[in-house]
Amino acid sequence: MFALADCNNFFASCERVFRPDLQGKPVIVLSNNDGCAIARSNEAKALGIKMGAPLFKIRDIVAKHNVAVFSGNMALYGDMSQRVRWVLAEYAPSVEVYSIDECFLDLRGMENIDFDAYAKEISAQCWRQTSIPVSVGIAPTKTLAKIASKLCKQYPKLRGGCYMHRPQDIEKVLRKFPIEDVWGIGRRSAPRLKERGVNTAYDFTQLSESYVHALMGVTGVRTWSELRGIPCIEFENGFEAKRSICVSRSFSSEIYDVAELQEQVANFASSMAEQLRAQRSVAAEMVVFAYTNRFKDTEPQTYSSGLVTFATPTADQRTIVAQAVAALHKEFRRGYGYKKAGVVATKIVAEGEVMRSLFEDTASLERERKIISALDTINATYGKGTIRLAVQGSGKIKTTSDNQSPHYTTRWSDIPKVSVK
Repeated sequence: MFALADCNNFFASCERVFRPDLQGKPVIVLSNNDGCAIARSNEAKALGIKMGAPLFKIRDIVAKHNVAVFSGNMALYGDMSQRVRWVLAEYAPSVEVYSIDECFLDLRGMENIDFDAYAKEISAQCWRQTSIPVSVGIAPTKTLAKIASKLCKQYPKLRGGCYMHRPQDIEKVLRKFPIEDVWGIGRRSAPRLKERGVNTAYDFTQLSESYVHALMGVTGVRTWSELRGIPCIEFENGFEAKRSICVSRSFSSEIYDVAELQEQVANFASSMAEQLRAQRSVAAEMVVFAYTNRFKDTEPQTYSSGLVTFATPTADQRTIVAQAVAALHKEFRRGYGYKKAGVVATKIVAEGEVMRSLFEDTASLERERKIISALDTINATYGKGTIRLAVQGSGKIKTTSDNQSPHYTTRWSDIPKVSVK
């Protein structure tokens, strides 16, 4: 058996943890620069606020119904996600992190367990220990477990846990489950399937394997088999390093000055280097890009992009930042207002797989490694950006987050204070 634990309306739920007065009230969380709604509570959904709706288009609804609006607070959400995972780890031998708000649990080998009660217990413990509502679906395959978890959100009487295993029950659910909502059925596949009369997950299971393979390839057959109760998607309980890392942001307003833009790019490059070291990897190449606001048709447009190739693959912060800034200066064009910039690390390999030159100064390399290690330790202990390169300036990204909540769990100054009289 597999379980899928899915945090309900996760970002909005995180905001409610420290704002209990918002329980039962509409809440939305906005994207970068307070642009669009990327998370909505059930109450906000009921008001007709759509995922991705621009804030300027829903201001009337927000004002009329007193909707609580928050800027995205990824530091808070990431920390709350980790807390949920700590609870889940108590209930399964292995936990696979699928996304910031979803985890698979490997329950294979666990016998003589009432899985329906088990699912409800996991959900209850997550709520008790984190105040995050979590829907837990248990089924013979990962795809069916995803569907079971969705049922928890649709039917409150399930009390956060659903065990879906009997063939007749699975068939009953699949007959009503829209094909476009099945995990593994992409946006392109769903319309093609509907053109052929496949409107539900059950309809899909009634196709022949050869037909599915011809239409959707091996990936489609894997989903088809999973819906029929045959496990085909492997459980990933190990850490898989990213093959590319991109750090980019849109700015709250256009940047015309190269000095201001290089500060932003330096911060992106620094963050990228930290992510490389966190997964014990190094990059052989890096792309630095910046472009103007394509929605302002009356303004001059440009897209600048530069490729950096490192003589030796690296995750050294100073090397990466220096090269990123140099590449930006080569591509920067005066007179243009840059709205977005970023860096992308490519050709990533494990740090232990790097072939080094016989003529390298090993003593110097070891010294550099210790410096970077000390920098990481200090920043991990006292907060990100405690020590940074001068070119990074204040270390802040030029974005708008006027409605951001405090960093309740990740910043000492934001820890809630309680007065006892």
